[in-house]
Amino acid sequence: MNRLEVIQKIIDKINAKTYLEIGVEFGATFSKINAERKIAVDPEIKISWKRKLADALKFCEIKYFEMASDEFFNKHNDLFAEEKIDAAFVDGLHTYRQSLKDIENCLQFLSDKGVVVAHDCNPINEASAAPNRETAKKSGEKKWSGDVWKTIAHLRSTRDDLEIFVLDCDYGMGIIRKGKPENMLNFQPEQIEKMTYNDLANNREKFLNLKDIGYFGDFLKNIK
Repeated sequence: MNRLEVIQKIIDKINAKTYLEIGVEFGATFSKINAERKIAVDPEIKISWKRKLADALKFCEIKYFEMASDEFFNKHNDLFAEEKIDAAFVDGLHTYRQSLKDIENCLQFLSDKGVVVAHDCNPINEASAAPNRETAKKSGEKKWSGDVWKTIAHLRSTRDDLEIFVLDCDYGMGIIRKGKPENMLNFQPEQIEKMTYNDLANNREKFLNLKDIGYFGDFLKNIK
């Protein structure tokens, strides 16, 4: 199962109207998502005119914001004054601090039924988990997941109002929604900041509340 399948199944299950994607780039995911209202945010949107035209022909409301996500939430949060975010896909800068900021901003404007999906929560090796893309490239690793996994550990340590788990597919799909947590961690942000990939490797299931694909079906059955 890949990111597109996960996001679309959630949208269909909760009948999501408003879909927000942070980190759109070429639109590989954004353009294939079906929703009534789609909002794209990226400092450099590279979606081709053909893809934009194909999206427009679906007769859904689409807005493109070529700017950093921080600027978007500062200037355009009025978009969610009446219609909250029902589904969000966070796939922007893959750092602990920025991914945390993006997810917290999404949560601020999330509907009661809403779900935030975060990509790259389960890096495949130490190189891909480097805190910056340049370090990953120097090691010869083409896939950069960064340290988004720390954001999962952070939220699972500080938010007792969120249900959070990571699906073990497509480099780790973090699933976050309002609700009672299955279990929590007990780390301070300062401790998480100092964690290394080895800490994750030795505690992967615990830190991420990692679930196999089969769990996703049960999750969908239980959400409304």
